[in-house]
Amino acid sequence: MKVKQFNDRALAHYSYAIVSEDHMAIIDPSRNPQQYYAYAEEEDAKIVAVIETHPHADFISSHLQIHRETGATIYASKLLGAEYPHTTFDDGDNISLGNVQLSAINSPGHSPDSICILADDDKEKMLFTGDTIFIGNVGRPDLREKAGNMQAKREELAKSMYHTINNKFNHLPNETVIYPAHGAGSLCGKNMSDASSSTLGQERMSNWAFQEQTEEDFVNEILKDQPMIPHYFGFDVDTNKAGAVNFERSIGEAPRLVNRSQVVNQIIVVDTRAIDEFKAGHLPNSINIEAIRDAQKLETWLGAIVRPEEPFYLVVDSVKNFDKYLGRIAKIGYERQLRGILTLEHRLLKTSSTISGEELKENEANYTIVDIRNQPEVEDNKPFESSINIPLHELRERAQEVPTDKPVVVHCAAGYRSAAGSSILELKLPQVEVLDLSNDIKAFL
Repeated sequence: MKVKQFNDRALAHYSYAIVSEDHMAIIDPSRNPQQYYAYAEEEDAKIVAVIETHPHADFISSHLQIHRETGATIYASKLLGAEYPHTTFDDGDNISLGNVQLSAINSPGHSPDSICILADDDKEKMLFTGDTIFIGNVGRPDLREKAGNMQAKREELAKSMYHTINNKFNHLPNETVIYPAHGAGSLCGKNMSDASSSTLGQERMSNWAFQEQTEEDFVNEILKDQPMIPHYFGFDVDTNKAGAVNFERSIGEAPRLVNRSQVVNQIIVVDTRAIDEFKAGHLPNSINIEAIRDAQKLETWLGAIVRPEEPFYLVVDSVKNFDKYLGRIAKIGYERQLRGILTLEHRLLKTSSTISGEELKENEANYTIVDIRNQPEVEDNKPFESSINIPLHELRERAQEVPTDKPVVVHCAAGYRSAAGSSILELKLPQVEVLDLSNDIKAFL
């Protein structure tokens, strides 16, 4: 048995290929299937199965495209309610892949339809845990439900996770290798390790979820201080349950605009250029989400700030990067609401302002300070006693809560989020000066 781990750093997403005797299975594939095709070609293997551990909320999967292009069977839990052609894969079900047996283990907790996949070739055992077991933690209770008592649903899933951790893996030995679907930085859980794999024995010793505790204590811990929930999560779950459209065809339909100085008014412009370039000049109605490095979280913040189905433009630094950035926004299924991907003419229309830490220290009372970090961050360390806390992912909807009788200063923890936050408030509060503290915040934290 040969296992290949694929790492999408921006989404902290791991997907997998298992090869045995010229046959290959893919687990939790990302939106663009080409890397799996290339690996199958490298291994001279036929892709015969693609397995979904659950309908993912934080990225779009290519399972349907892989099925259509390779003929591979899609496997998913009967509890998922999949709308695409598939074979159910639940407790007691097995797939033969060369000399490997793939077995399903229903593992509700992150979602009611989660499964883990055990790969066993009589020499070693590997457990692909999806969003159930992470390295150092377990998956957050999924928040896909759109109606009813949300807190009750979270608690119900948390209780399911408690019973999953305590009962579903007891038959597996300590040396079983753990391969999760996400790592540190993912919004699907909290406090994850930087490690990309572990063993069941190591998790039994060091992962808090495996320690002896009451159900009540477990539920309280898993529900405490979970990361934000971006707008796009429910949209991606629905898209994954139906199956996404073809990746290449979809990004190919996106309008490409070169050297532009204006676009349609009243449509949000997401500018991915470096923060300093953005502040030096940008289109009106722009929000800066810097994405000049692959690991920067364009996908997450785009899906947290812009709502599903909301039209937007995307500004990039060079025409050479059109396909790269289209691929990134397609990872969360937002390419179809794109009105155009564009580069800018040198003659720009609007600049943004910053404020130094020294100026703020000397004149703090003269400014309204908006802290756009998440609530747990603020509870841990609040550098300005009078500041207003509105997390970045809520800022567009709550901007009117910001007083406008003084200039407004925006800060986060290091300067990345405050570039987006200050640009949002510039749009929402045109009657007041908005200043970005940027990375000068470090002198206060």
